[in-house]
Amino acid sequence: MTQTAAVRTRVRIPLSFGDGYSTAAEAVTFDGLADGKEHLALILGEWSLGSTPLVRLHSECLTGDVFGSARCDCGPQLRESVERITEAGGVLLYLRQEGRDIGLYNKLDAYALQDVGLDTYQANTALGLPEDGRDYGAAAQMLTALGITEIDLLTNNPDKPRQLRAFGVAVRATMPTGVHATASNLRYLRAKAEHTGHTIRLIG
Repeated sequence: MTQTAAVRTRVRIPLSFGDGYSTAAEAVTFDGLADGKEHLALILGEWSLGSTPLVRLHSECLTGDVFGSARCDCGPQLRESVERITEAGGVLLYLRQEGRDIGLYNKLDAYALQDVGLDTYQANTALGLPEDGRDYGAAAQMLTALGITEIDLLTNNPDKPRQLRAFGVAVRATMPTGVHATASNLRYLRAKAEHTGHTIRLIG
């Protein structure tokens, strides 16, 4: 990754969640991101340049984040992450990578295949798509543009710290999110834990 990104706009926005939790964020947009997408950084809590922020890379999930779908754990992870980062001070990068970057329609096509027995990864490959097409180069650009070189990363996904380190971001520590298991997403969570080594402790 050689392209340099720059901060475009900073604006304060209030955040409110369905359970009543609220906080405020400084939303930051960027110019020059390598993938050309409109990713967003939310600076939360008391964090100052030079300290090590708590950071989450959260991939957009319209069905989970907006509509509250119980087929995944994305909405609860987003809610948890905002509160934890607000408390610790840091940044949530909201990345426009719907369906592990296969897009909304393809994700729903994959859901249909999951309904007949495939797991989330098998469904993607059955559609001729990558199991996980996400590239975190733009996330590294965003952190660099914010002056961040070292982070504590809030994630269950071992690929995220691996990619960030390859892009030159020092990951001091990784911290898992909670386990947000429901009857509707248990098979999905088990596939992530067994297939790609996500740090998700499931009972049963």
